[in-house]
Amino acid sequence: MWHPEHPVRHSILPARWPAADEAAQSLLFAPIKIGGVPLESRTWVPAMVPWRATEDGFVTDNIIEWYGRFASGRPGAIVVEATGVRDIASGPLLRIGHDRFIPGLRNLVETVRRESQGHTRLFIQIIDFLAVKRRPEKEKFFARFLEVQARHRAALARATGDARWIEADDSRVRDFLITSSDDLLDRVLDERELESLRFGYRERVTDMDLPHVSELPRVLPGIFASAAERAREAGFDGVELHYAHAYTMASFLSAKNDRPDGYGGSRDNRVRLPIEVYREVRRRVGTDYTVGVRFLGDEAIEKGSHLEDAVYFGVEFARAGFDYLSVSKGGKFDDAKQPKVGHAVYPYTGRSGYECMPTVISDELGPFGRNVPLAAAIKRAVNDAGFATPVVTSGGISTFEQAEDILRNGEADIIGAARQSLADPDWFLKLRLGKGDEIRRCVFTNYCEGLDQMHKKVTCKLWDRVGLDEPGISMSADGRRRLVPPRWDRSLISD
Repeated sequence: MWHPEHPVRHSILPARWPAADEAAQSLLFAPIKIGGVPLESRTWVPAMVPWRATEDGFVTDNIIEWYGRFASGRPGAIVVEATGVRDIASGPLLRIGHDRFIPGLRNLVETVRRESQGHTRLFIQIIDFLAVKRRPEKEKFFARFLEVQARHRAALARATGDARWIEADDSRVRDFLITSSDDLLDRVLDERELESLRFGYRERVTDMDLPHVSELPRVLPGIFASAAERAREAGFDGVELHYAHAYTMASFLSAKNDRPDGYGGSRDNRVRLPIEVYREVRRRVGTDYTVGVRFLGDEAIEKGSHLEDAVYFGVEFARAGFDYLSVSKGGKFDDAKQPKVGHAVYPYTGRSGYECMPTVISDELGPFGRNVPLAAAIKRAVNDAGFATPVVTSGGISTFEQAEDILRNGEADIIGAARQSLADPDWFLKLRLGKGDEIRRCVFTNYCEGLDQMHKKVTCKLWDRVGLDEPGISMSADGRRRLVPPRWDRSLISD
């Protein structure tokens, strides 16, 4: 992962834990309504991809165990990982693009209800993404993927001073390029070809020459709406439309989107499809079903969208009728590091990825609550426009005082904590019961993110090597890590 040029190593924040009576009077444990869904508290576990689905996108026993463990900590809400809206192969990621996925998802919902004893609400994040291919071997790229054109021959002739390249056949051009230096390739290939060679081929929403990309505005509203209908049938309390990070809908919102068809360019045009998707989802699931959105407060890339764009989008989303706004930052392909051959580019390795999941090796600002000002600015604008749409903030939040101050200062309405919840799924419950000194605190080194980058089942270093002799626990394929944290003593819990 990227780190600042002059890094500062931070310690985790000091913490003062509340007694049970103080917690009971806090805003953090005050109820709030999300659309028609009441939350018992303003505690929220954002979507995290744990790499536990089957290769076909089905719910597994490991998925059931994972979400059941989070539910036993009784947060106000859990958002299930990014789940694909299309019925296409996407590796071990959950899918909701066909009715055959509903039974497994229904089992997941029932598990969360049971393990939380009805205290936790469950939403599912639904996502679309375009093709991203693995970085190819150089020989394979030139032999199979490069379409040799006249411009390549002309560029070769200029670069080498040899006019015979103008008439050279394709195979000779390919063979020569396989052995050519990076400097020569820089002069012969265009920007997208170089990217495909060095990072792997990646589609963009601006690839209007591709029919399936050109027609996205026509097909995506229905695809998302069908997925949302399945979510409702499976029993989820609502859906979260994934408009963040490196994926399709976020790319429509991006300032880099210059589509000429009325869906790119100005902010009005860029927000057009996201609003159309929402309206079709709302039409199909009804006004009594919760529909939220996860979007970026800042893309954190050159020529990308920034806070002023996000403020505009947030107001438009509230005006359209979204039931909540969940704000993130960064996580883009545009500045990602070069992957190894045979691996796909990972959107959390560049500066924008760091801003999404900052670590204790940071700049002077540090990683704790780093993204809260983005949510605060969006919330202020939404409220000033006359809307009361709840705003979820997240990013390096791991203490009671930190969370409570955010709420009391009016910077957000709900506190999301992904990595701290992964470190200790019971931490919100421990806070509420006055047992804060028993919380297993995240140290924000991103051990978990490293596993995610390698598409390994995500765990936390604070517990994945603990109690490995415990009977019946699920283990990683190599037998070295447990896949869920040890249970907290539930005898302390009163209903």
